[in-house]
Amino acid sequence: MHYSVLIVDDEQELSEYTCKYFNMSGVSAAYVLDQKSALEFLAENTCSLILLDINLGEDSGFELCQMLRAKMNVPIFFISARQAEDDMLLALSIGGDDYICKPYSLGVLLAKVKAVLKRYEESKSSVESEEPKNLVKLGKVTIDLSKAVVIRDGEKLPLKAMEFRLLVYMLNNRDRIIKKEEFFEKIWGSEFVGDVTLNVHIRHLREKIEEDPSNPVHIKTVWGSGFILEDVP
Repeated sequence: MHYSVLIVDDEQELSEYTCKYFNMSGVSAAYVLDQKSALEFLAENTCSLILLDINLGEDSGFELCQMLRAKMNVPIFFISARQAEDDMLLALSIGGDDYICKPYSLGVLLAKVKAVLKRYEESKSSVESEEPKNLVKLGKVTIDLSKAVVIRDGEKLPLKAMEFRLLVYMLNNRDRIIKKEEFFEKIWGSEFVGDVTLNVHIRHLREKIEEDPSNPVHIKTVWGSGFILEDVP
């Protein structure tokens, strides 16, 4: 069975309430309380987005995220009471698409989830409908839009869902400064996204596209404004 959202959180009352709220709002959701249950659930079901807590009893949401990223590419939002920047950076570095601090507003969370689900399904349908020859050259790398991979020096580097959306948006708006607020609106569908989240995803893209990520020639920072994608040889 397919669900829009899977909640993985060991706080049963909160998980159950969030799940009911989503279902009443037209977003099909299910919840599990630990790592083992999450893996068993996903072995029999699919979902389009995962809300994942860091603390899962004796297990770690960080570890589960890495396990999930090895076999699936759906958006993963970390939800946690831990507000240290180190936790946020680690969550985003290992494959998280966003980091939401508890306590959260159910209305705001639902809006963020709906926006990302809409963009995820649209980009998925768009990619599936494209021909395999849909290749884009960017300097010395090739981007296969039909498979969401970057090909560099003969190596295929898969793009995570949010990385892919960011890159496609920048490709469609190359040689133009894109402000951070525009990314928040067009990619995440919400103004409630921090600079840390965007910066980490941009860094991941640079690591896959740039020969020297510390001195990028394609994805450049425009200080005080945002970012620009330049197609140079």
